[in-house]
Amino acid sequence: MLTFVGLGLYDEQSVTVAGREAIAGADRVVAEFYTSKLAGTTVADLEACHDTAIEVRDRAGVEQTPGDVLDDAESDDVVFLTAGDTMVSTTHVDLRLRAHERGIESRVVHGTTAQTAASSLTGLQNYRFGKATTLPFERSHGGDGLPGSVFETIAANRERGLHTLVFLDIDAANDDYMRADTAARMLADAWDETGSEEEATAGADRLGVVVARAGSPEPVVRADRLGTLAGESFGDPLHLLVVPGELHLLEREALAELGDAPEEVLPPAV
Repeated sequence: MLTFVGLGLYDEQSVTVAGREAIAGADRVVAEFYTSKLAGTTVADLEACHDTAIEVRDRAGVEQTPGDVLDDAESDDVVFLTAGDTMVSTTHVDLRLRAHERGIESRVVHGTTAQTAASSLTGLQNYRFGKATTLPFERSHGGDGLPGSVFETIAANRERGLHTLVFLDIDAANDDYMRADTAARMLADAWDETGSEEEATAGADRLGVVVARAGSPEPVVRADRLGTLAGESFGDPLHLLVVPGELHLLEREALAELGDAPEEVLPPAV
């Protein structure tokens, strides 16, 4: 049996009861933290909390050489841990399909996702989000500034009045995490460079919403102009950035009350 367990968003306490029970009953526990991580804990703390050894695999160990994990899952109970919800990444879907090809039974124990947390914390309604996108470090995509695909996703969502959740890059090998102020500046600059939208609003004046440390005891939600957000600090990772589309009356009120958005930066409700 190969059981995929999502650990939730922040620390060793974020896992569900079902996930905790799956870990307790495992013969082997494997984890990866290159697609996301639990910013509020360490592997040692996870091991102490669950009283088990956890083997952390890098990307190659999961995507290229998972054979030993699958071998053990043919006869033993193997648990595969990830931050967030375990099936959000295609990497994990691929591993599950490899197990099924070998006749290995699998199951999924879900955890909280960043997308639902962003909606919950900001007050932006979940069904009004469009396609999400990821903003990479320049070194990750080999170019300068914002990749065209990121801006195209945001623009397409905005045309439909939908919000865009922007995941920020993680460089696990170098323990580096993109911050929301950096992302806000990159988005503002990209808007200024394209000039392709009908609105004449400068990129720095567009509305953005920062979510920092979702799932922690003290998450941060901050809504303001991208230019303003680019000059602020939001503390330790992980960070997310939301680019709102049209705002329902309750969403507008939520950004003002929960995100401290100045009245003048909020568009009229629709």
